[in-house]
Amino acid sequence: MHRALSAFLGAIAGIFVLCGSMGLIGSWVISAALGLTCAVGMAVLFHRSRWIRIDPEVCPPALRTVSLMGMVVALLQLSRLAVFVVSPDRAEFSFLPASQWEVRHACTTAYFVAARASSSGVDVYRDSLYTAPDDDPTKIRKSRKLGAFNIDVYEYPPPFLLLPRALLPLAPEFLDYRMLWFGVCGIGLLLATVAVPPLLGSIAGTRALLLSPLLWAAIPTFSLLQKGNVQGLVIAMAMLAMVLFHRGHRVAGGALLAFATLSKLFPGMLVVYLLARRQWRAVAWTCAFSLAFVVLSFLLFGAEMYRSFLDHLPRLLSGEAFPAFRNPSALAMNFSIPTFLFKLKPFGVTGIDFSVSRVVGWIYTVLVVLVTVLAARRTRGREPLVWLAILILATLRSPFIPQAYAAVPPLWLLPMMVAFRDPTWRMLAGTLLAWAALNVYVPHDLGADPRIMAILNLAPLGVTLALSVRGLREGAEEETASAAVRSEAGSPGIASYS
Repeated sequence: MHRALSAFLGAIAGIFVLCGSMGLIGSWVISAALGLTCAVGMAVLFHRSRWIRIDPEVCPPALRTVSLMGMVVALLQLSRLAVFVVSPDRAEFSFLPASQWEVRHACTTAYFVAARASSSGVDVYRDSLYTAPDDDPTKIRKSRKLGAFNIDVYEYPPPFLLLPRALLPLAPEFLDYRMLWFGVCGIGLLLATVAVPPLLGSIAGTRALLLSPLLWAAIPTFSLLQKGNVQGLVIAMAMLAMVLFHRGHRVAGGALLAFATLSKLFPGMLVVYLLARRQWRAVAWTCAFSLAFVVLSFLLFGAEMYRSFLDHLPRLLSGEAFPAFRNPSALAMNFSIPTFLFKLKPFGVTGIDFSVSRVVGWIYTVLVVLVTVLAARRTRGREPLVWLAILILATLRSPFIPQAYAAVPPLWLLPMMVAFRDPTWRMLAGTLLAWAALNVYVPHDLGADPRIMAILNLAPLGVTLALSVRGLREGAEEETASAAVRSEAGSPGIASYS
């Protein structure tokens, strides 16, 4: 299992490096050589790393079977997806070829178009950059095209553009940019999923790593990576920042958490967590880098972009800026708490508008802040569970967050929570049932009734909320409970970095 897990992690790294190299170099031969070298090198590194230790006594046949099955499915699907990323005309290799929405929607288009517009001084929040001139605001949005892909709308703060803008000179053509972005997002998520489990202790950390293929074999993960949405990368950066803080690397942690917060806002809830824990140095470095990124983006993009963003921000927070609210099927798969009531419109419920979502949004924000402060003060062990649970609850504050993106962090949290339990067949069967519920996904262009889609969406949403609550509760358990699963000598658990 040690060799299998190392080979699996190395192979994933190789796939992302191959795709990213194709965006940079454009040569199949060189990119394949780089991908293969990375896969072998990372497999050897993981195999020799002290962070990965496989004790057969704590990894019974049930756990090994589930782990190996997950590895096979994940590698087959990621390899298939890599073909579509490199050759977008091969739609049969996309994760769901039957859906034109899945095949032709790419969030990367918004980042690419906004990055190009920012370099020429054009307002990146101008809808005409992304939406067709003959669009009817009373109907489903009609987007502009970038090759075969529909251009998505840019709905992020100005500092986030620092990353897309930095990658633009490396891949000035969109198809190359898409491959490079896929590689960057994939490697970022992989690093975080490998860096976090060791903080759970030797036994639980090993089990969490063995169950991590469940994340890579999940439909929401494929959808997220295929579309290039930055949600997964931002959550990975936030979790890596917290790991770095625990290991005493406050400068690097502050840089990552600052950029994640300025990119998507919701990681700022971890700053609240740090404040409640009185980790002043971590907060100070995060604030310092936040100021630096704001100043840098202000100098690069100008004051006009910030004025435009501030005008746009109220519509972002309420949901009015999102064209998905014109599509009942898209709303049916929305995980947002503030706009949850919009799901009732297909059932004939009237009187629901954005004024309601504003009120609910701020009430929910206050509740999440209170929960975060309470969790920070009560946490005595298993901190990674608490960090990820807080991030999940914070993401649900967004007025529009599709299930394909929102289900990725609970799919990451699930293996870490299960890792603290005896991996019997019965327990793993329950784990797979929860995993299956998080994989309930119906693209909105397949003609399903929005009411049925809304009802189906309750299963993954319910599991997401249940996992978040459970993660917060387990973080409040006594340290002795988590110490029991870190009993092996030399195990680098949470206490090692406190």
